[in-house]
Amino acid sequence: MILLFIGLQIAMKRRKDIKSYYIYILASQKEGTLYTGVTGDLIRRVHEHKSDLITGFTKKYHVHRLVYYDETNDIYEAINREKQIKKWKRCWKIELIESMNPEWKDLYYDILS
Repeated sequence: MILLFIGLQIAMKRRKDIKSYYIYILASQKEGTLYTGVTGDLIRRVHEHKSDLITGFTKKYHVHRLVYYDETNDIYEAINREKQIKKWKRCWKIELIESMNPEWKDLYYDILS
């Protein structure tokens, strides 16, 4: 019983050491301008976009609504997935978004809670 408890503690510690990476898509509005990105801190990064703290595309085109995200523990997988999605046709990106979020709801507020 003690060995099982120690094993569980080790497994939980390892789980905390696993880093998550996120591929995300922002939209200006439903079926509006899209932006695809990758980050290790989704809440912070989306907040930066929403607050226009980053000069660039999302600020210029008012792309602030988090409409899709996916999580992985492999940074290389995340970067490759971002590059893959960026090459997609727009209609494929819309299908991806609507498979997770058919109403194009801003998911940022869901991940905050």
